[in-house]
Amino acid sequence: MEKLIITGSVDSTGSYPGNSICPPCTDVDRVADEYVRAVNAGAAIAHIHGVRELEKEIQPDGRRVSRLIYDGWKQLQEKILARCQPIMQFGIASSRFSNKVELLPLHPDMMSINFTSHDEYFQPDPSRPANEVYAVHPMDELRAYCRVSRETGVKLEIEAFHTGALWKIGLLRKEGLLDDPLWITLFLGWPGGSWTPPTQESLVYFTRHLPQKVNWNLSCMHPPTYWALITATIASGGHVRVGWEDNPFLENGEIASSNALIVEKTVRIAREIGREIASPAEARQIIGLQPHTIK
Repeated sequence: MEKLIITGSVDSTGSYPGNSICPPCTDVDRVADEYVRAVNAGAAIAHIHGVRELEKEIQPDGRRVSRLIYDGWKQLQEKILARCQPIMQFGIASSRFSNKVELLPLHPDMMSINFTSHDEYFQPDPSRPANEVYAVHPMDELRAYCRVSRETGVKLEIEAFHTGALWKIGLLRKEGLLDDPLWITLFLGWPGGSWTPPTQESLVYFTRHLPQKVNWNLSCMHPPTYWALITATIASGGHVRVGWEDNPFLENGEIASSNALIVEKTVRIAREIGREIASPAEARQIIGLQPHTIK
């Protein structure tokens, strides 16, 4: 079986705002420390959230998204790459196209793009107000992302919150705008209007409808079924995204004191069922990225 690629996503300030262990995105040194620990524990991809601000209300364009601050992303990437060499994947797909492409001069390896829509409602603690994110991503926007991806060599991480994303992949492939192999992350259990149930049945349904020539990755945000779905994904040949953003809890229900503990548990699960872990260099080959060069 192909080696397992682990993505580390360490920022839970949006998804689990009650996680007091997670530093704010403005504390770039501590956030970088968490990414480095995750990579050293076995993560090949750093799914980074740089400095940003979530809009307080829905804007005239119908969106409520995060505004990305260039210097904060630059500092975070530099601090990570000074200490380890993971694949750099720029997250926050909920941002506007014009804001997201402003980050491309930083030369990330990958860029997260939602092929469905953002309709998210994060309120794991009812005593806290919900973090809400809303954005439609129309076909013209996705076409623009495909073109800029090809022009810059930054590979798309295609986010799929439901199977409508797979239909869009088929259309964009027919238009000649997507380059194989694709990297697709399947999102199960993310609360809000884009929710897909975090069940084994959902995972099987999703994977049965995947197009050809793709590498697939799981992101699950549902602590009761999280580790079972992570294990099922590893056993069936998929890749996994783990860390505080998706699920900060260990199996005993306690918040992990570091993302490295979550990555280490994922590594143990994989090795116990006979699957080895991909290094960043090996992950580059699987994903179809160029070898790392100093940026």
